[in-house]
Amino acid sequence: MASSKRSGEPRIPVEDRLFSLVLALLATETGLLKSEILSTVRGYAERYDARGGNANLERQFERDKDDIRDLGIPLETVESPDRPGDNQALRYRIPKGEYDLPVDVRFTPDELALLGLAAEVWREASLSADSQRALTKLRSLGIEPREPVIGYAPRLRVRDAAFEPIRQALDKRQRVRFRYLKPGEREPRLRTVEPYAVVLHEGRWHLHGRDVDAGAGRTFLLSRIVGEVQAVPGAPFPPPPADIQDRALADLQALRLANTADLSVRAGSDAEVRLGKRAAVADDDAGVIRLHYTDAAILADELASYGPEVRVLAPASLRDAVRDRLEAVAAAHRGGGAA
Repeated sequence: MASSKRSGEPRIPVEDRLFSLVLALLATETGLLKSEILSTVRGYAERYDARGGNANLERQFERDKDDIRDLGIPLETVESPDRPGDNQALRYRIPKGEYDLPVDVRFTPDELALLGLAAEVWREASLSADSQRALTKLRSLGIEPREPVIGYAPRLRVRDAAFEPIRQALDKRQRVRFRYLKPGEREPRLRTVEPYAVVLHEGRWHLHGRDVDAGAGRTFLLSRIVGEVQAVPGAPFPPPPADIQDRALADLQALRLANTADLSVRAGSDAEVRLGKRAAVADDDAGVIRLHYTDAAILADELASYGPEVRVLAPASLRDAVRDRLEAVAAAHRGGGAA
C-alpha cells in the first residue's frame, strides 16, 4: 500500500493524540509494537509513511510516552522473548489492573449518582467515530480488545482554558495577547506573544514563543494566564524552526535538572509515598529524598499541602516559600471565628 501520509491533514490536538494512544494501549493485553502504534493510532497515522522516514514521528512518540507517565498512567514496555534487547520488537501496553480503581474503593449512593452523570457526559466520546476507527484498525492487526471501552473517562482532556485559543493561534501563526501572573507579583502583566509551540512537561501545559515586548523567547505556564487569550490582528508571523518543540522541552528539562530539593519526609506518610516515586535519590534510613523540579512555586504549593509530613532541608529559598504558605494558612485560621 502507498504511504498513508497525506497533505492537508488537519492538525490533531496534542491531548487528542495522547488520549488515542492511551485508549489503544488499554485495548490490548499483549501490547503494541511501535510500528503498529505509529501506523494506526490517531495523531500518528495521519503522518506515518509506510516507506520509512518516520524519525520525527518516533521522537514524538518518545515524548508522548514520557508525558503519559508524568500524568501517572502506568505505561509498560515488554521485551519479545525471542528477540531480547531488540528495541524494534518492544511492545507497549497499559496494564488495565493498574489503571483501574483499587478494589477496596467504595462509593456512596450520592457519589455513584454523580459518577453516573459524568459517565453520561463522556459516553459518546468514549466510543466516538475516531475511537471506533481505532478499534477497527486494532482488530485488523489481529488484536482483539478485551472488552468495550465505554467507561474509560478521557482524563487527558482536562486542560487550561487558554489552551484552545492558543492552539488556534498556533495553526494560523497569529500573535496572541494575555495577562500573565508570575509568582511573587501582585498584578498580572499584559504580554504579547508569537506562539511557537505548546508542550506538556511534568503534567502541565506550557506555551513557548517570542515575547514581542521583550524581543526574546519565553515559556509561559498556561495555568498562570489570567482572563481571556485574545488574537492580535495582523499578518502571520514567520514560522518558527522545525525543531522548536524539541528545544522548548529540552530547555524545561534542563531547568528541572538544574533545580534540586532535599526533603526530610515522615516514614509511612502520604508524602513519603507520593514524593518517593519522583525521587532522584532516596535515603530510606535517614528519611531524606532528593527531587528535581522545574517550578519552585508549584513545588512549594505541593510541599505545603503535606503539612508536618515534609521538612525542606535545601534550598533555603524553597524552605522560605513553604514556610510563607504555611504561615498564611495559619494566619487565615486565626483570623476566622467559629461558626
